[in-house]
Amino acid sequence: MLYSFLAVGCLLLASAVTSGIEAAMTAAAPARLHHLANEGNRRARLAKRLLDDKDGLIGALLLGTNLFNVLATVLAADLMIRLHGQAGIAYAAVLMTCLIVIFAALLPKTYALRHPESVALNLARLTAPLVLLLKPFARLVQWLVNLILRLFGAPAQPDLWSSVEALRGTIDLQAEQGGMEKHERDMLGGILDLAAVEVREIMTHRKTMATIDASLPPAEILAQVVSSPYSRLPVWRGDPDTIVGVLHAKDLLAALAKPGAKLDALKIGELMQRPWFIPDTTSLRRQLVAFRQRRQHLALVVDEYGDLEGLVTLEDVIEEIVGEIADERDVETDGIEPQADGAVLVSGWVTVRDLNRALDWKLPDEEAATVAGLVIHEAQRIPEVGQSFAFHGFRFDILRRQRNQVVLLKISPAGPAAAA
Repeated sequence: MLYSFLAVGCLLLASAVTSGIEAAMTAAAPARLHHLANEGNRRARLAKRLLDDKDGLIGALLLGTNLFNVLATVLAADLMIRLHGQAGIAYAAVLMTCLIVIFAALLPKTYALRHPESVALNLARLTAPLVLLLKPFARLVQWLVNLILRLFGAPAQPDLWSSVEALRGTIDLQAEQGGMEKHERDMLGGILDLAAVEVREIMTHRKTMATIDASLPPAEILAQVVSSPYSRLPVWRGDPDTIVGVLHAKDLLAALAKPGAKLDALKIGELMQRPWFIPDTTSLRRQLVAFRQRRQHLALVVDEYGDLEGLVTLEDVIEEIVGEIADERDVETDGIEPQADGAVLVSGWVTVRDLNRALDWKLPDEEAATVAGLVIHEAQRIPEVGQSFAFHGFRFDILRRQRNQVVLLKISPAGPAAAA
């Protein structure tokens, strides 16, 4: 009888260990273990190796926990029957439920969740042989589960979040709980968005590009370069959409600084750099890599037919991460003006992404890049001045239109009736 008591205690202890290891391995920060492993911590290397096969690890630990609990319950029931007869079954059920819930589940898991890395490192050497022993049986159980799911028409593999979605969810959760400032959340979110955003969504449209006519006299070109807030200016010849080069202000000033240099004798064509054209579907991540590889800061954006759409700079891409970067020569063109009544005056060219980041809104940006484009897409027509629209929980009032372009809107939270 004494041996039966000892066996039940040992099985409960084993269940507590596997339960605690499972909680610790699940809650342990992979980045922390990866850092310790790179610093030469052997236990961290072993824990990291176990986590590399997380499904096999958790399956083996769950199998071990349940196996130990069942064996302990069977032994306890046998012991209680010998002591109290058939009533011992009820005694064993109540007693083992309390012992398993408190000492084999809640207690070890609570401690492990409070100290996940410490538990994972300290028990890594014990976990490895246990997982090696139980993993084949866990694989067999998982195969049977998948087979049963397929028989009932259910998918064997659940739809899991991608790593990017998991990171984004963690960032949003930290921001909501106050562990992260808004600008920090926007920066991290901007990094994750680089692969999903295309250059046409952030480019400067060709109608607002600052360019230079190559046929102008050198004196006029110099005056334009000096008065421009930009250091690189596209140069066109014949037609404004026919870009033949990019003139850097430093190259022009360096040519003028040469001994004996005369302004009227300068040949602008020899100072220009070759234009770099990129498709408008290029992602910001690819473009950022391309900027670094080519050591250039400006690219011209063209559509599928090769027609000029606009330009994008390295600063534009960086601003998608860190927010607006302004210097002493930048022209203030924010385009977002909050009003006292809670409404916001927005220029039509402002991108939906910038508006969402500035005001923490969630307007969709899949179908249109700018706010004006979003209104036109939702209204299915070019709106007139004075018209109002309600969608996505906001009211859009058209205040100003220039030809076919919506240049100014008033956006305010829509009431229940308008939103419906």
